[in-house]
Amino acid sequence: MARPPNLIAPSLLSCDFARLAEETRRIEAAGADWLHVDVMDGHFVPNLTIGPPVVAALDAVATRPLDVHLMISEPRRYAPQFARAGAHVLTFHREVVDSISAAREVIAAFRDEGVSQVGVALNPDTPVESVGDLLDEVDLVLVMSVFPGFGGQRFMGEVLPKVRWLRERGFDKHVEMDGGLNGETLPLCAAAGTNVFVAGSAIFGAADVPGTIAAFRAAAEGVHAARG
Repeated sequence: MARPPNLIAPSLLSCDFARLAEETRRIEAAGADWLHVDVMDGHFVPNLTIGPPVVAALDAVATRPLDVHLMISEPRRYAPQFARAGAHVLTFHREVVDSISAAREVIAAFRDEGVSQVGVALNPDTPVESVGDLLDEVDLVLVMSVFPGFGGQRFMGEVLPKVRWLRERGFDKHVEMDGGLNGETLPLCAAAGTNVFVAGSAIFGAADVPGTIAAFRAAAEGVHAARG
């Protein structure tokens, strides 16, 4: 099975929101592959963050793809706004739809709006089997290693078997891990088969941001090279 490239996706949730354009340029210069954008509605998760206008503002200054993670109750309703705002990757949560057919309707809505890559996300307590019938229809599966809503949480290693299940099932597209990633937990994710690594405080809080991103990339590449 071909392995997709390793990508480091710093979470802008941990940046200085008063200097969003500067932070975007800084993190791109430091080596980010994607920019992870957390959208929270205060309903699906107990927090409010940003909406389409801020995503559009980011798109105006960003040169890397915007990896937009919708932690919202009505992803289909807001698909046009986020597509127009510049989302390159647009991911919704499996938990907000009550059936596979409803999930397919969201995926179709994203595709119809011209989104380049469509993803589906799983909370830590959601079985990975619940997306088994969608794997041929999405470009990315996002495995949450914390419960969504706030940054800085502890990594939940019990989600790693989900990644292994996806790879054993033959899913050869992007598998993304989000929550509590750092120098110790990222290699565990890579060993399981993750190739897109979201990190917020571990990157933005580092004394040497370019060095941290380079170290994360090297760790992932080293794990995958050792596994062949």
